[in-house]
Amino acid sequence: MKLLLAIAPERFRDEELETPKRVFEEAGIDVDIASTVAGTCTGMLGATAEAAMTFDDVDPDDYAGIVVVGGAGSQDHLWGSEILLALVRSFFEQGKVVAAICLAPVVLARAGILAGRQTTVYRSPTSVKEMEKAGANLLEIPVVADMQVVTANGPGAAAGFADTIITKLEC
Repeated sequence: MKLLLAIAPERFRDEELETPKRVFEEAGIDVDIASTVAGTCTGMLGATAEAAMTFDDVDPDDYAGIVVVGGAGSQDHLWGSEILLALVRSFFEQGKVVAAICLAPVVLARAGILAGRQTTVYRSPTSVKEMEKAGANLLEIPVVADMQVVTANGPGAAAGFADTIITKLEC
């Protein structure tokens, strides 16, 4: 089983990548990292990660789900990525796990998959507005799972987020 981790090329939130990645690997789940560009991506706190591919190179059939990592860079690089939005819709339409943490649930909102669903997000005026515009039912709890969609509100929720994703993969 393999998951796709989608990150911004810069200013992704370090713990929101590193903690789930470690939890997935410890559970025997392989991961690939993709971004808007291939190569070294940098986190807000100084971590680096290698994006093995761009979103253009991703074949959803190769993965059990997609996990979109948050951080300030997600707003700048991921929210408006039409390729990533199309990937999210494809994973969702195939009934696969679609997950996002921190500011990244806005990607799911813009992909049009959150209408009527319970979700959470890192609360900023812009993120809340985007989620409400998409028809999401926002909850103020760390991790929310609604069918195969899993959202979390920030780095403190990263471990619980990863555990919830694993639970959904086992369904």
